[in-house]
Amino acid sequence: MERNKLLHPSLTLLLLLFLPTDASVSGKPQYLVLVPSLLHTGTPEKGCLLLSHLNETVTVSASLESLRENRSLFTNIPAEKDLFNCVSFTVPRSSSHEEVMFLTVQVKGATQEFKKRTTVLVKNEESLAFVQTDKPIYKPEQTVMFRVVLLDENFHPLNKLIPLVYVEDPKGNRIMQWQHLQVENGLKQLSFPLSSEPFQGSYKVVVQQESGETAEHPFTVEEFVLPKFEVQVRTPQIITILEKAVNVSVCGLYTYGKPVPGHVTISICRKYSNPSTCFGGESQAICEKFSGELNSQGCFSQSVETKVFQMKRQEFEMKLEVEAKIKEEGTEVELTGKGSTEITRTITKLSFVKVDSYVRRGIPFFGQVRLVDGKGVPVPKKVIFITANEAKYESNATTDEHGLVQFSINTTEIMGTSLTIRVKHKDHSPCYGYQWVSEEHEEAYHTANLVFSQSKSFVHLEPVPQELPCGQTQTVQAHYVLNGQILRELKELVFYYLIMSKGGIVRAGTHTLPVEQGDMKGSFSLSFPVEADLAPIARLLIYAILPDGEVVGDSAKYEVENCLPNKVGLHFNPAQGLPGSHAHLQVTASPKSLCGLRAVDQSVLLLKPEAELSPTTVYNLLPVKDLNSFPESLNQQEEDNEDCISQHNVYINGIMYSPVSNTNEKDVYSFLQDMGLRVFTNTKIHKPKICSPLPLYEMQTSRRLLASPALAEMDRGGHALMNMVRISEPLATETVRKYFPETWIWELVPVNDSGVAEIEVTIPDTITEWKAGALCLASDIGLGLSPTASLQAFQPFFVELTMPYSVIRGEGFTLKATVFNYLPKCIRVSVHLMDSPAFLAVPEEKEEKAHCICGNGRQTVSWAVTPKSLEKVNFTVTAEALSSQELCGTEAAMVPEYGRKDTIIKSLLVEPEGLEKEVTFNSLLCPSDAGASEQLSLKLPPNVVEDSARAFFSVLGDLLGSAMRNTQNLLQMPYGCGEQNMVLFAPNIYVLDYLNETQQLTAEIKSKAIRYLNTGYQRQLLYKHYDGSYSTFGEHYGRSEGNTWLTAFVMKTFAQARTYIFIDETHITEALTWLSQKQKDNGCFRSSGSLLNNAIKGGVDDEVTLSAYVTIALLEIPLAVTTLSSAVPCSAWRQPGSQPRRDPKAAMSTPRHCWPTPLPWRVTRKRRKKCSSH
Repeated sequence: MERNKLLHPSLTLLLLLFLPTDASVSGKPQYLVLVPSLLHTGTPEKGCLLLSHLNETVTVSASLESLRENRSLFTNIPAEKDLFNCVSFTVPRSSSHEEVMFLTVQVKGATQEFKKRTTVLVKNEESLAFVQTDKPIYKPEQTVMFRVVLLDENFHPLNKLIPLVYVEDPKGNRIMQWQHLQVENGLKQLSFPLSSEPFQGSYKVVVQQESGETAEHPFTVEEFVLPKFEVQVRTPQIITILEKAVNVSVCGLYTYGKPVPGHVTISICRKYSNPSTCFGGESQAICEKFSGELNSQGCFSQSVETKVFQMKRQEFEMKLEVEAKIKEEGTEVELTGKGSTEITRTITKLSFVKVDSYVRRGIPFFGQVRLVDGKGVPVPKKVIFITANEAKYESNATTDEHGLVQFSINTTEIMGTSLTIRVKHKDHSPCYGYQWVSEEHEEAYHTANLVFSQSKSFVHLEPVPQELPCGQTQTVQAHYVLNGQILRELKELVFYYLIMSKGGIVRAGTHTLPVEQGDMKGSFSLSFPVEADLAPIARLLIYAILPDGEVVGDSAKYEVENCLPNKVGLHFNPAQGLPGSHAHLQVTASPKSLCGLRAVDQSVLLLKPEAELSPTTVYNLLPVKDLNSFPESLNQQEEDNEDCISQHNVYINGIMYSPVSNTNEKDVYSFLQDMGLRVFTNTKIHKPKICSPLPLYEMQTSRRLLASPALAEMDRGGHALMNMVRISEPLATETVRKYFPETWIWELVPVNDSGVAEIEVTIPDTITEWKAGALCLASDIGLGLSPTASLQAFQPFFVELTMPYSVIRGEGFTLKATVFNYLPKCIRVSVHLMDSPAFLAVPEEKEEKAHCICGNGRQTVSWAVTPKSLEKVNFTVTAEALSSQELCGTEAAMVPEYGRKDTIIKSLLVEPEGLEKEVTFNSLLCPSDAGASEQLSLKLPPNVVEDSARAFFSVLGDLLGSAMRNTQNLLQMPYGCGEQNMVLFAPNIYVLDYLNETQQLTAEIKSKAIRYLNTGYQRQLLYKHYDGSYSTFGEHYGRSEGNTWLTAFVMKTFAQARTYIFIDETHITEALTWLSQKQKDNGCFRSSGSLLNNAIKGGVDDEVTLSAYVTIALLEIPLAVTTLSSAVPCSAWRQPGSQPRRDPKAAMSTPRHCWPTPLPWRVTRKRRKKCSSH
């Protein structure tokens, strides 16, 4: 009877199976140890040991070796009997990000010893960081709120220090930063306000980790008005060139789910592949336009003939682009929606749905194909033709109702080492014309290589075509063919299997198969639960060791649903509510989770769709999703250097025959390599190989899937609502709506021991649908994300205002108030705009006392408004349902039982007239312990616009902070003559100083800069003279005199470089001595030598400026006090008709802390200048 065991993955040391020893079949001891070729530090890894036919007690040890250190992974694990054992170990964190190390496995007994060494790549585990903002787009003066989330590679929260978080505006200026942030429970919430006049465009939040890795998240700042409705364009995703017509449907829906009344204009275009501007639109695309009124559902549909688009012509793009504009009735607000339809020449398409990856002689080759049309719809009852020449197989079959056909090929008579299957439905069209597109019937091809087995024994895992869903148990069928002569008197054969995910071993198990006499053929099933630890890609390996030492095996790859371990739920109760009413938001998650909640107006997401935070986006952060080969930095061929067969040529009838290695056949070693597993074994896992006189090395690229390019570079309805409200809320006769946030909920909420948290919230006054989500973190379980939860804020009778983002004072605009009635009957409504001294309002039409509005109807009232004051001006409009005996048509007007009066208060930004002018005042302060102050006059000109003047100031502790970005890109390798070399050498020091002081210096940048400095230092010594001076070309080419300016420059720069590299003090001292010899009696320095490029001296062009430059150079090194003092009498410090220049001794007495850290501050004054007409 068969036995199937699954080993629990959480045990540290797993003793999975003791194998029975049969003396009659036991041979020499066999060892097989499997370890991933990529090991991460600081996190548990696993290696699986298989020891069989043991005749004595042995111990197993494993260690890592490098040039710097040796590390023991596990030592002296005893084994008295045969066993299969998976050992958990942790590699200590390394000072290097990644390193190739030697992994040695030793199996040692009293009389025997097995030892093997190979290379593995050891990498430090990386922190995964991402940012979530409360919304994707902001207005000026709004507050940007965001969360920084920090996880390990198992999605568990980290308590870690983040060196730097900063925000950049569209011009690359750093406008906000936080340093040394301590993240607790993997989550940190931050916020900052935008100014009243920020740069508009794309901003980004940047999180810089200790490793130097960064995570970025974009958001947009604009002046905008939120859209009230969405324009939905529905077109077929794909059509063929044979289609006669295409259906287009456009719908307008308010954010609260009701249809939009209005007019729609639709344009369908097919663009030229090479458009021209010579003849306007007609030389850019062929377009068809039509329009119409939206129906009661807010939709409009049209069937458009495709003949006008010349579907079979080549000079056009293979797609139709649709643009629809809906103009809302009453307000005349127009919004746009877009869609597209792909045009394909493919009429039918065949594809393999399920097919074996390899061929094993004796096991039938199975496959399943599907026939679909150009739109992807299965085509039933069609004949397809299947051929496989290597197996002399030809067949035809008819597709079933799902377009599927299954086939099986006998593999016993296959000629060659591979099998190619061709499946076709129709032959290609023989017709071809210049600039015309012909129809195509796509065929399907699949090539499978044979698997080698010396005994003709095989095991085969049946493929699973669909993605494995989480939370279920997956069953996989394993087919086998076993040679009875090899099994001999064996009573049972054990199959071992392990599952890998994210590059590591996560599960292991066994299946015991009873052995019968003779050849065996059959199948058995393996079952394992599908959980988050297998996502996103799982690889299953199954293998067994035959009595003669041959290993038979197979591997399979499975796509797994991107599920997260922390199961999070989120819902509102109730799911609909009146504005201003109370609701409850409940979140369920793993106990003790910390959850970040967010709820945003759907209008914001319509205006600026964002990449939704989902399990897929989180899994894309992983540095390694799957390991399907060895890392490229490892020797790909080292384990292939096994025993080979000597090459013996055969001479027959005058012809020499030489054996050739078959490279196509698959062996067990290649299965292990495909899973990225290093193997230590004395068993037979290789196919025979012909010995070659010279080793052939093939460079293979790593096929490991990486999560991101940056990491690859390093590795390389109304009635129901009314009924609900009557139950849950007290009735109100009047509603006043003035709270219209774009982000409603942004909170951190802890979950209790039962895994539940609930908060009471007040629904904002916006008539819309709110979209909410939750992000939860638990230290033991990890990350979880909730599906989107919705709450619809709605009332059946309300008024809405249509206004621009901003207006100019004194300039008129139209204010529109639209009253909506979603009650079942007509109502008579009065609309009133409250007077205010801030504006003047005049009705655009004759003002009526009341308007009759029936069910699902609306009425728009307009005023011509002229603002009188600046900044935010409030507009208050009230709509009231009146009690009246007057009929609305033939129907009596009703008065709602609640909400009979709706008042809305909204503000509008009023900006000053005139032309804006900005004046900036800059000052440099050097504060001491007592502080420093300075007064600036902000006197306004006489023609300033009233109330328009405003001022703001900014203080920067870093003089270059607002201007310099990507400073590390200034690093350069010094080269060239003595002048060129120094011009490239010196900036490296300044860049290092700046990055170090601003805490932007990473180990990688520092290493690069120091390498450049060492190179530049050694090269500059080539241009040194015997007397300690320096010149452009040194003492060669007859230039025997050193240059004063260059020598001072070298002396100063070498002194500054001592902080980072070794500089022989002799070079500095000798340069100083030479300079002192060039000093005159009056203290001035005499110019000596010449320069090839005098421009590099930057204005040092006479004895006066040269002496000043040398003096400054002497000030910057702690030497030459005598020389410096003697330079004071130099006439360079006083010029005729000028005030005495600053005494260099006074400069020396200036406190050192004032030199490197000046504190700039700026006051900016803005005003509006009147435009005068005279």
